[in-house]
Amino acid sequence: MNGFERINAALIGEKTDKVPVMLHNFMMAAREHGVTMEQYRNSPRVIAETFIASVEKYQYDGILVDLDTVTLAGAVGVPVDFPVDDPARTHLGNLANLEDAVNLKPCKVEDYKYIQVWLESVRLLKDYFKDEIYIRGNCDQAPFSLASMMRGAQNWMLDLMIETDEQLELLLEYCTDASSQFIKLMAQTGCDMVSNGDSPAGPEMISPEMYLKYAMPYEKKIVEVAHHAGVAYTLHICGNTEVILDHMLLTGADAFELDYKTDISKIYNTLSDRTALIGNIDPSGVLALGTVDSVQKKTLELLTVYQNSSRFILNAGCAIPPNTPSENLKMMIETARNFR
Repeated sequence: MNGFERINAALIGEKTDKVPVMLHNFMMAAREHGVTMEQYRNSPRVIAETFIASVEKYQYDGILVDLDTVTLAGAVGVPVDFPVDDPARTHLGNLANLEDAVNLKPCKVEDYKYIQVWLESVRLLKDYFKDEIYIRGNCDQAPFSLASMMRGAQNWMLDLMIETDEQLELLLEYCTDASSQFIKLMAQTGCDMVSNGDSPAGPEMISPEMYLKYAMPYEKKIVEVAHHAGVAYTLHICGNTEVILDHMLLTGADAFELDYKTDISKIYNTLSDRTALIGNIDPSGVLALGTVDSVQKKTLELLTVYQNSSRFILNAGCAIPPNTPSENLKMMIETARNFR
């Protein structure tokens, strides 16, 4: 089986010849390719070359094409900083008051430069690898997370406590439209999967009841957009998601990329016969800062828990730091390749 076939099989629970591997490694790949994040984010060709070189070096099955975590926010007017050697970031929202959401002009995310850079890089990679390597075009923020960026995280948390459902839903619908636009555009690149991150919707920020009311229904809408466009969908939430795993299943996502903070036995018991797990090695404590032996140990522990399920794709639980030693990443992948 090739990489594309392995990941396709894992998504539907079919047996694979080897454990499939998809890496969330855009920062590490750029560092190893000798380009700054500024060079990376401004050139589809550089992004494509970065991932091609990374696949050639590590021989993994699926590419997660990421740019940063604020591109969609920038597309809807949130001020963005662009460090030379770090991913872009935001500090302040662009919506001073929640009631101002009624005055928001319809967004057209395709007009934003970095949306186009992202889309073109995925087109180039899909054209290069065709159906040999699986291509996942990340689509940045899910609606709840995008709303948090537009209001600023602290303001958004207060909004959830004191503002009316009508006002909250108005902004969430606006953000759902923006997320949906990006997904539809990404699907047109020919990619195999799309994904979004919704980490502010996790239990470390809001209650499971709030997740069920203000995040899950909008995640479900964008999953439906992806499926209507003919592509698979992955949802990523950082932190310990144990108490909302059952709720997350209601989104209809084909896979979940989950953090190492979520107990792997709980994940297995909840997801293993229903949807795929992508994860969930600790990217910092193990991959970046651990020894080769500790990487092997943690990888084997994870693989052993999932050995009776085919719905598994090995990855870190979140973005792999740029300073990760290559020997650690090689050990994670080698351990998976040799696992029986």
